[in-house]
Amino acid sequence: MPLLRLDLYKGRTDAEKKTLLDAVHRAMLAAFKVPERDRYQVVHEHDASTLIAEDTGLDIPRTDKFVLIQVTTRPRTREQKEQFYRLIVEELQKSSGIAPSDVMMNFVTCNDEDWSFGLGRAQFLTGEL
Repeated sequence: MPLLRLDLYKGRTDAEKKTLLDAVHRAMLAAFKVPERDRYQVVHEHDASTLIAEDTGLDIPRTDKFVLIQVTTRPRTREQKEQFYRLIVEELQKSSGIAPSDVMMNFVTCNDEDWSFGLGRAQFLTGEL
């Protein structure tokens, strides 16, 4: 945990998606200090007609390499989030050639009772995690 959802335009190869997911995971590990195997990622691919990402009037250029990253997580500090934002764009630019202007992120925050990792139990509440 966190759960990372990435929305992309269709057209990337499996290798490109793996590189992208690995980069996002590295940033998450560094920013949130979670265990290496704490990896939950989902990729959703879209036709251009089903993913619209404008710039909120900020004059941020977008290309077909656009990535929307939604992070569902326990509460994180402002500093952790800011570090995550910075590390994500650095990692994606370095490993995948994705410009920082093509990366949009948001957080959805949940409490411990909102998570079950399996077996019908809330592991944060039971003390298993």
